[in-house]
Amino acid sequence: MNTKQIGDETEARILAALIADGYSVSVPFGDNDKYDLVVEMGSELLRAQCKTGWIEGGVVRFKTASQTTADGDTTMESYDGSIDAFAVRCKETDELYWVPIEDAGKKSTYLRLTEPEIDHPSVNQADTYRFEVRLP
Repeated sequence: MNTKQIGDETEARILAALIADGYSVSVPFGDNDKYDLVVEMGSELLRAQCKTGWIEGGVVRFKTASQTTADGDTTMESYDGSIDAFAVRCKETDELYWVPIEDAGKKSTYLRLTEPEIDHPSVNQADTYRFEVRLP
């Protein structure tokens, strides 16, 4: 399976879950926007970027920067100001997470699956970002 197909499956799974939970969801036309979905939450419209996460050393990890290659040069672009949240599917468990942009790292984000050994404000517990916990 190629990365485009994996991303399409992630987006479809997230879209289906949001609709099943009663949210109105819009999909922007084309591939030029930094967000994949627009979710109506009450009187708000939230832009979500869908990401596929994977388990690595007791955490669900996902990338939070967009990598672009032009003329042989690779750049990483932040989603700051372009989205409101990351909607993440862990490919190993099929669990879904909603991570507000302000809780995400600049290049990658790690959602800890086990209890942290340290008490630190930047340690993100995966359970607190699960769809059924984070979405109103």
